[in-house]
Amino acid sequence: MTEIYNAKKAAPRGQAKTERVAKYGAMRFGEYVSQWKAGQRDLGPASVVHLESLLNIHLLPLLGSRRMDTFDHKVVEDFLQTLERNGVGLAAQANAFDKLKAILLDADRLGLFEDNPVAGVKPPQHDPKRVVIPSPEQLRQIRTAGDDSFLLVADLMSGCGMRNGEAFAVNLNNIVADDVYRITEQVNRTTCQYERLKHRKIGEYRDVPLPARVRQTIEWYAAKHGTVDGYLLRHPGDPARTFPHYHIANQWQRITRASHVGIPDGTVVYGMRHFASNCPGRLDVPVRNVRIGGCERRCCPVRAIAGTERPRRAQGTAALLALPVV
Repeated sequence: MTEIYNAKKAAPRGQAKTERVAKYGAMRFGEYVSQWKAGQRDLGPASVVHLESLLNIHLLPLLGSRRMDTFDHKVVEDFLQTLERNGVGLAAQANAFDKLKAILLDADRLGLFEDNPVAGVKPPQHDPKRVVIPSPEQLRQIRTAGDDSFLLVADLMSGCGMRNGEAFAVNLNNIVADDVYRITEQVNRTTCQYERLKHRKIGEYRDVPLPARVRQTIEWYAAKHGTVDGYLLRHPGDPARTFPHYHIANQWQRITRASHVGIPDGTVVYGMRHFASNCPGRLDVPVRNVRIGGCERRCCPVRAIAGTERPRRAQGTAALLALPVV
């Protein structure tokens, strides 16, 4: 009797799995991906663009017409070898493999495979190059090699440790003390709008040290070019729009090609942000060691309500980042 009861109890579950396998197993990879992508609700605009790029360039052309129930580790391995033969970079290979792995894991949870098709497959070994950080002398040459907006962005990144998009959203109203700047938003590269900080919820912020030279650059730029609702950087052709990412990128290309500016090979704009976190005398104060929202994280001791206190280490560390004003 027990065996008959257990068999009847398991029958609906087994039948449901059989129906799932019949429905999704015969489905083409491209159709399955469309349904899977609709469930990725946590992705921001830039992540959605990145995902669609990987799918349209690498995954769908090679796997789009394949039935889902035909995937195994050999299919995945052949996919990676095809990317290698096509000369796809290791970083793109690694990203494509990660997305394929996530899609097949979702299908595996439905019971489409007897064995996980990515089990045992060696992922592409992407080894990013070591970050190149400019020296103080090199930074002096770099920051004055472009126009006024480039100088402002260079000082904000190298002095306050801002990301590119955060520097593009610099606002006079966010100077909360003589030596503290509050980062509250960024210019999103994809939407070209002011949005929440990366890896942060709406309303959260970061307080960072504001060296005297950076504060002077902000005040000088505001006096010379004016502001719009406190924002210093706006679109060169239309002040109603946000500052475009390509404006700095185009200048950087011209600067790196110029023979009179001594820039080490491999240096990128983001390297100026690493300068802030690796400045001599400040190695114990990471860029993200700041007040966030209503509490301080990492090394900063927890203090009172947001906006009423400043990070203890933010006060006094700004001077350590100062470079002579050129």
